[in-house]
Amino acid sequence: MKVMNDKYLWKGDINPSEAIFLQNKMAINVKAYGEVIAPKYIAGIDIAVWKNEKYGQAAIVVLDYPRLEIMEIKKAFHKITFPYIPGLLSFREIPLILKAWNQLTISPDVIIVDGHGYAHPRRIGIASHLGILLEKPTIGCDKSKLCGVCKTPGDEPGSFSNLIHNEEIVGVALRTKIRAKPVFVVNRA
Repeated sequence: MKVMNDKYLWKGDINPSEAIFLQNKMAINVKAYGEVIAPKYIAGIDIAVWKNEKYGQAAIVVLDYPRLEIMEIKKAFHKITFPYIPGLLSFREIPLILKAWNQLTISPDVIIVDGHGYAHPRRIGIASHLGILLEKPTIGCDKSKLCGVCKTPGDEPGSFSNLIHNEEIVGVALRTKIRAKPVFVVNRA
């Protein structure tokens, strides 16, 4: 597997101002519509960063859908060079994610990323950014809200409320379990 759209792949070091400039250029490419018809493979992506914040590990799990059987797991471990800055997570994590992605033998039809996508102040969180680079549909799912306002969803699993930023619905707050905090899911990526 490889990056399909490397026009937005930065080379070497990038500073926060350059990263924001690149996000603003990329945001116009985020598609706010579409559907995945009959997906066969779904990938889940997450990263862990050690407390000293010098190294991280990316993991990609590819599931057969709808059986949800694990078909492939790939990991990558490497030094983290970009600092943690809210809103610029993709510049910290995508280089490591791509190291794991390049090991895949199965091409996922859709990707779920632990992080925001469209529910981002510039509409280009890590899920959207990765989706543009890989030319794959992505869904961002995060444990915290980066921007916008919403009502607390009801207590029942499946309850949700719209997440609104600048008078636009950018995602939902979704209750997945009883007595669990809601997760924030991007409805566009």
